[in-house]
Amino acid sequence: MTDKLELYHHGSSVCAAKVRFYLAEKDLPWEGHYIDILKGEQFAPEYIKLNPKAVVPTLIHNGTVIRDSTNICEYLDDVFPERQIRPADPLMRAEVRYWTKAVDEDLHPACGAMTFMSSHRHTIQRLGPEKVQEFLNSTPPFSVTADWHERKKIFVRDGFDAPGAKKVVELYDRYLKKMEDALGKSDWLAGNQFTFADIAMTPYVVRLDMMSMQPMWTNGRLPGVEDWLKRIKARPTFAPAFLDWMPDHLTADLKNNGAKSWLEVAEILGITA
Repeated sequence: MTDKLELYHHGSSVCAAKVRFYLAEKDLPWEGHYIDILKGEQFAPEYIKLNPKAVVPTLIHNGTVIRDSTNICEYLDDVFPERQIRPADPLMRAEVRYWTKAVDEDLHPACGAMTFMSSHRHTIQRLGPEKVQEFLNSTPPFSVTADWHERKKIFVRDGFDAPGAKKVVELYDRYLKKMEDALGKSDWLAGNQFTFADIAMTPYVVRLDMMSMQPMWTNGRLPGVEDWLKRIKARPTFAPAFLDWMPDHLTADLKNNGAKSWLEVAEILGITA
């Protein structure tokens, strides 16, 4: 039987980008189903049946549904053992898990907040007041986090004036500094081999990059992170996983809205031009 991989995904989803990056690094062909999460297509009843959290990505392998990006990536390594991305050494594999666990528990929720505060809140406003309210109310009670249903409304309404906004920005910055520390000791995040740790972190740094927030690591602030990102972008798998799926209007929104939000982020972090 020929394996069939189907991926439900969206251009701006960091989790979907992570899985696309993993698939590309493993050289696995897949069929895509594009779900426009900024128009609310993830709330369609037929998609909720596949993914009750109403998030992307969702992978279907020969008819079997696999959810949650980290779980999907580890599943792909287990089912397709050729070109293993996780290291074989148990200690190094544990080191990789420190990063993937941190992404799932801390950085992903922070990225959702940062993206909505900086850009997505402006994009979905184009839907009109009624559709915006419908969009916000359609988020399941448990989605990105157990309280995401209500927090997303606050981030869309208040932007960087939302309660906890400062902590979100500071948490993101702390992870960049953790990356800098790790990269001062080895070529990649979990040793001298490119691993799942690098794939897991890439979408979150690329999101900042797309939102015009490069001064968080440029100008000598975090040179290790700056060099790491250059090496990531030079991989032949990068553009197909990240750039090719980003609609032009969404790329422009992230860049322009993010640039307008940079002054608020810079003030929180005490970064001066």
